[in-house]
Amino acid sequence: MAKMAFPQQSSPKFDRLLAPYAASDATSRGRVYEEPAPDWRGEFQRDRDRIIHCAAFRRLEYKTQVFVNHEGDMFRTRLTHSIEVAQIARTIARALSLNEDLTEAIALAHDLGHAPFGHAGQESLNCCMREYGGFEHNLQSLRVVEVLEEHYASFPGLNLSFETREGILKHCARASYERVGEAGERFREGGQPSLEAQVADLADEIAYNNHDLDDGLRAGLIEVEELQEIALFREPYLEVRRVWPELSQRGVIHEVIRHMVNRQVCDLIETSRDLIASVKPADIDAVRQHDGGPLICFESTMRAAHRELKRYLGTHLYRHYRVHRMTTKAKRTLKALFEAFMADLQVLPPTTRSRVQALQQADGEAGKARGIVDYIAGMTDRYAIAEYERLFTPSQLT
Repeated sequence: MAKMAFPQQSSPKFDRLLAPYAASDATSRGRVYEEPAPDWRGEFQRDRDRIIHCAAFRRLEYKTQVFVNHEGDMFRTRLTHSIEVAQIARTIARALSLNEDLTEAIALAHDLGHAPFGHAGQESLNCCMREYGGFEHNLQSLRVVEVLEEHYASFPGLNLSFETREGILKHCARASYERVGEAGERFREGGQPSLEAQVADLADEIAYNNHDLDDGLRAGLIEVEELQEIALFREPYLEVRRVWPELSQRGVIHEVIRHMVNRQVCDLIETSRDLIASVKPADIDAVRQHDGGPLICFESTMRAAHRELKRYLGTHLYRHYRVHRMTTKAKRTLKALFEAFMADLQVLPPTTRSRVQALQQADGEAGKARGIVDYIAGMTDRYAIAEYERLFTPSQLT
């Protein structure tokens, strides 16, 4: 396999507005498998486009954000969440003269490896895989784009650039980074990812905190009155009520969420701009070698408000008894699927069974378990439910 830096001639065409510390085609560490440069796109545009067209991205439409897909058509899914993250991330990247295409590619790909049923699914699969290396959705997202997607004759996966793969791997347990190759080298060496990856990471937090809050209110699991204790909500709420006293409650919520997102994005841009200016990184390598922590961050007051909102959602939404009932059922469903497949590979679809058997031959029981989890993690919520019924419901004999 050849590693390839992208051609220098693409730089003036695609990188002319970038800051010197931004990621660029010209300075990229390239792809694992050599390919001709695209004619009318930048290399990070190519990454973005491959992600949008892959099967794992389409399946995000029916994967849980907080509420299972069949609980209502108005709630966020992993797909709509990823699109919202990309929108927020592009705004921040443009304001800081970073590479918008790379930022968007990372944002759109960051949840490709998420199991069905959200974090409950991840916890269940991690428990199932305890003896075989565990399960982390960030590592699974990387595995999806490097190995599991099957689109191209010349290579496995999507053959994304190093910078996109580095950004997808937002977090990684110390025990895991050895098996993810060069994309995880910063976890071994103590460095930072690109600024584009840092932007996508915090855009993810802004999106899920504010939009989960919106979905929780819509579902009636949290109340506006309780939220008066949360500074990030209270201030825009009182202002919206003052300016539009006759506005409907739903209209008020839309305005408040919009103002909350805007405040956090503006704070992040202004704080990060000043921090970058004080550090003066000469290039992307200087960003990676910066030992003072991330350069994309909130100001301390906003950081505290952001954490307060996160704690509130953890207590009042994610642990709400109705959500907990769903997560409990979800964990049981995935655990039962894993155990049934481990006990008898013949119940797997033929193509999946062949893949699992190949992994088993190469790596024993650990390979077998990894292949089964690849299959389960790729399921949508409704497919996992249907597969469970096919396996365990007597009336479902096919």
